[in-house]
Amino acid sequence: MEKELTIKKLWFNDDKIFILTDDGQELWQSLLWYRRLQNATEKQRNTYTVSCSGIHWAEIDEDISYESFFYDNSEPTGISRLFLTHPELNVSAVARRMGIQQSLLSAYIRGNKKPSAARENEIKQAIRKIGAELASI
Repeated sequence: MEKELTIKKLWFNDDKIFILTDDGQELWQSLLWYRRLQNATEKQRNTYTVSCSGIHWAEIDEDISYESFFYDNSEPTGISRLFLTHPELNVSAVARRMGIQQSLLSAYIRGNKKPSAARENEIKQAIRKIGAELASI
């Protein structure tokens, strides 16, 4: 980001957070990236402070940087979406089951690293196998 961002308006709609900047940009992010904010009450969501680097919700201990509104992945997709919409999936247990490092799987989920198509398929297959095992109970 080149210049400091000033927020004119902040609002929530359809599991997204939106901001309107002083120069007229309307930016958004999915609340799937911010579980505490997604589960917050309307009062908690509307009780925030802004600083030169971002937005802070003290009561729920959540922060969003201005920079993150410019990331390419405003909406999680693929395995990110799968894990974020199913918090009952234990990242450590799935990684252990697959024989990969939990930190690597976490990086895929956060979007910090992109798995190859083959690796993403391997992760989905592991989860399908877990689902089949659970369904057989």
